[in-house]
Amino acid sequence: MQMSQMHYLPIAPVFFAILVGAFFIVLILRSVSYAYESLGVSHRAAMWLLFASLVGSFFNIPIAELPPEQVMSNQVVDFFGMRYEVPAVSHWQGTIIAVNVGGAVIPTLVSIYLLIKNQLWVKGLVATAIVAVIMHWLATPVPGVGIALPVFMPAVITAIVAVILSRRERQEAAPLAYIAGGLGTLIGADITNLDKVRGLGAPVASIGGAGTFDGIFLTGILAVLLASFYAPPRTMQVG
Repeated sequence: MQMSQMHYLPIAPVFFAILVGAFFIVLILRSVSYAYESLGVSHRAAMWLLFASLVGSFFNIPIAELPPEQVMSNQVVDFFGMRYEVPAVSHWQGTIIAVNVGGAVIPTLVSIYLLIKNQLWVKGLVATAIVAVIMHWLATPVPGVGIALPVFMPAVITAIVAVILSRRERQEAAPLAYIAGGLGTLIGADITNLDKVRGLGAPVASIGGAGTFDGIFLTGILAVLLASFYAPPRTMQVG
C-alpha cells in the first residue's frame, strides 16, 4: 500500500461535516469556554486541540502489517447510523495496523497531561478501566473498517462514570471524563480487539481512526460538557 493511501477521512464527508459543525458550535458558545476551564485547559487551547483532532483524523501512522489477505477497497460501510470510508488501494500486501493522529495520539497526550496536572492516578485508572470494559463489550468487528462503536456511547458512558466517581470532588468530573473517554475507548475498543482485525478485509485498521474516531471526538465535546454541569460555580469577583 502506498503511503498516500494511508491518509483519508475516517468517516463519510457528510458525517465529518457534522463533527466540524459541532466544533464551530463549541467555538461560539460562551458556556463551553467554562466547561474547558473546568477541564484544566484554556478555552483557546481547547479549541486548538479540537481543531487538531479534526485535522489529525486524516493522518495514520503505520506501526505493523498483518499477513497478506484480500481487502476491501474504495467503499462506504454503514454501521449503527454512521458511514465509514474504506480507502481506495491499488495493491495490497495485508492489513496495515496504524495509529490515528487525531483520534489516538492527541487524546492520549492530553489525557496524560490531565492525569499529571490533576493527580488523578487512582480515579483516572478506575474510570478508564470501567469505560474500557464497557467499550470492549460494545465493540463490533466491521468488515472493511475494523473495530467500530455506536457513535454516542463513549461520550455518554464516560460522562456517567466521571460524574459518579467525582461526586465528592465535582471539579474532577471534567478531566475524568476526558481521560476515561479517550484512553478507555482506545484500550477497550481498539487495542484489546486487535486480534479480531485479521480477516475483516480492512486495508487499514487504525487505532482511534475509522470506527472509533467519531466517538472519541464527541467525548471531547459532549462528555466534558455533561461533566462540567457538576463543576462548582464560578465565584464573582468584587472590586
